[in-house]
Amino acid sequence: MLASPKYTMKKLQLHSKTYSKVLQMHYLGVALVLMVFCLLSPSSSCTEQEKNSLLRFLAELSQDGGLSSSWRNGTDCCKWEGVACKQDRMVRHVSLPSKGLKGHISRSLGALTGLQHLDLSENLLSGGLPRELLSSSSIVFLDVSLNQLNGTLRQLSSSPPARPIQLQVLNISSNLFAGQFPSATWKAMENLMALNASNNNFIGRVPAQFCNSSPSLAVLDLCFNKFSGSIPPGLGDCSKLRELKAGHNNLSGTLPDELFNATSLEYLSLQNNDLHGVLDTANMVSLRNLVTLDLGGNRFSGKIPDYIGLFKRLENLHLNDNNMSGELPYALSNCTNLITVDLKRNKLSGELTNVNFSNLPKLKTLDLDSNNLSGTVPESIYSCSNLTALRLSTNNLHGQLSSRIGNLKHLSFLSLGKNNFTNITNALQILKSSKNLSTLFIGHNFRGEILPQDETIDGFGNLQVLDIQGCQFSGRIPVWISRAANLQVLLLCGNRLTGPIPGWINSLSHLFYMDVSTNRLTGQIPLTLMEMPMLKSTENITHMNPRVFDLTVTNGPSLEYRTITSFPAVLNLRNNCLTGVIPPQIGQLKALVVLDFSFNKLSGQIPHSVCNLTNLQVLDLSSNNLAGAIPVALNALHFLSAFSISNNNLEGPIPSGGQFDTFQNSSFDRNPKLCGSALTQKCNSAEAHQPIIPSAKQADYKVAFVIAFGAFFGVGVLYDQLVLSRVH
Repeated sequence: MLASPKYTMKKLQLHSKTYSKVLQMHYLGVALVLMVFCLLSPSSSCTEQEKNSLLRFLAELSQDGGLSSSWRNGTDCCKWEGVACKQDRMVRHVSLPSKGLKGHISRSLGALTGLQHLDLSENLLSGGLPRELLSSSSIVFLDVSLNQLNGTLRQLSSSPPARPIQLQVLNISSNLFAGQFPSATWKAMENLMALNASNNNFIGRVPAQFCNSSPSLAVLDLCFNKFSGSIPPGLGDCSKLRELKAGHNNLSGTLPDELFNATSLEYLSLQNNDLHGVLDTANMVSLRNLVTLDLGGNRFSGKIPDYIGLFKRLENLHLNDNNMSGELPYALSNCTNLITVDLKRNKLSGELTNVNFSNLPKLKTLDLDSNNLSGTVPESIYSCSNLTALRLSTNNLHGQLSSRIGNLKHLSFLSLGKNNFTNITNALQILKSSKNLSTLFIGHNFRGEILPQDETIDGFGNLQVLDIQGCQFSGRIPVWISRAANLQVLLLCGNRLTGPIPGWINSLSHLFYMDVSTNRLTGQIPLTLMEMPMLKSTENITHMNPRVFDLTVTNGPSLEYRTITSFPAVLNLRNNCLTGVIPPQIGQLKALVVLDFSFNKLSGQIPHSVCNLTNLQVLDLSSNNLAGAIPVALNALHFLSAFSISNNNLEGPIPSGGQFDTFQNSSFDRNPKLCGSALTQKCNSAEAHQPIIPSAKQADYKVAFVIAFGAFFGVGVLYDQLVLSRVH
């Protein structure tokens, strides 16, 4: 199934950066405005001590992003780039985000006794975070996110500081910090309002004393770390806590009852941990201010409680990837502000008609994939005029598509695969009117029907992904697909399509992923297939608009994709009745990552031009009628990790060295005339050392060279992870 690794680092960084700015605006807007009013006019000048502290910071940078042109001795440091002062000539504000700064953060910044705002985010800074910054009696806002800072957070003194620590906002997210959270450090921060420590490598338990030491704590983000143990009950004492994020850790146990005392919570996110228990508890009703509830990727069980209807402010509900069972409660209809509902991969049953979707006018995303839902698609869903993504795949739904789906004018992502829908002709005639549709998964339905050839099906101009695999369709590859001019991914595998691969295939100028395997296609491999623009150059794919899917598309248990261009370039013609030779022009398709021509009736030799496909990770030519020698230069395909030429009529020695030393013996099985160390049939000295002289008949494919190469390295990409055989 096409159905993301966790967020990439870049996405995490962008998320953390945006989140940091939201914190500033949402919780400290007043404070920041006051700071701005306190900034001095350009006529001020800083003290010598302030200037020296800044110059020491500059001196410890190996890359200063051009600061040295402004930060010069003998000039007023209050006029330096990123620096602002107050009337008392004290530096109050140092803001240097995204400057390309590299090096260490000097402890001299802690000597700026009037510094209130320090922003060094999104640079290349490394080393530790000076204790002097954390224990400062003046810094209110400290942001060092999106750097390469490492080590542990320094333990602050357990004795009360001479002057209280003023820190209110601390953002250390997206760095390389490790170790445990030092308890004494947080006890000293009585003014802390927002802490973002996400996307690091912190371990151990979540500190229990946050709320006792920092009674004003409103935002706590610990996601994407390695915290373990249970959720501390003390978090329920945070009377002002609005956002609690601890997803993507190793937390276990149940939700403590005390947590439900934090009645100001608006955002509760604990996804992707090892939490369990039932949600049908009366105490949870107290969290009526929730706007986002994300408990996905845990082991929660039981029914979705009826009290969910009391969460009138709820906009985002994520209970995906749990063990939730029972029917969808009618009470969900009362959450009239819902925008996102994600309940995929649970054990939900019953009919969708239990919910009146007409009451959810703001709904944009509904994901119920991989449950046990039955019945038909309720007509009330088509009242959700703002719906952009609808996934109902892998259930037991049946019936025909309703013409009212045309009411969903914003629908971009539709996945109905692996159900029991019928009448493919009617479905296509209806869906062609969805002009914004870019991703369509309707495979594993319409079983045994005829794929319509109707040329009036012409409304898929914006379609980029089309999956109609596994339907056992008869008929030919229809010409209406050629009008989907923006198509990038085409999945027709697992049907009973006959006839040749159409010559118009190269008119799909954006197509780079084509799987027509397991059909009954005949004829030769068309030369137009060798002219696919997106397969001829990796730059073509790189320069495409990396459109983001409305929902993540998953391949197997571990691979998830957010963008279409994350998919590998694939040409899969496996398990058909294709004849003739492999065109020598195959060497033009240099962007290919997966090439599978196995289980056909191809003859002739393996063209030497295959050796030009330097991006190949999977090459399968097994179970054909190929003859001649294995091209020696194939051992120069350094990324090749899955290879099979078994069950052919190949002869001569198996090349040695490079990737060939890593392949299993089964890759060469059932080729009686092959010899080599990997087989029981060994080569004699003449076979092993003499070059094979091609006959006149082979002259068109003659290549005589051997490529020398350096140290071996591999990427270990498994074939079943690259060939997307199951699609959401």
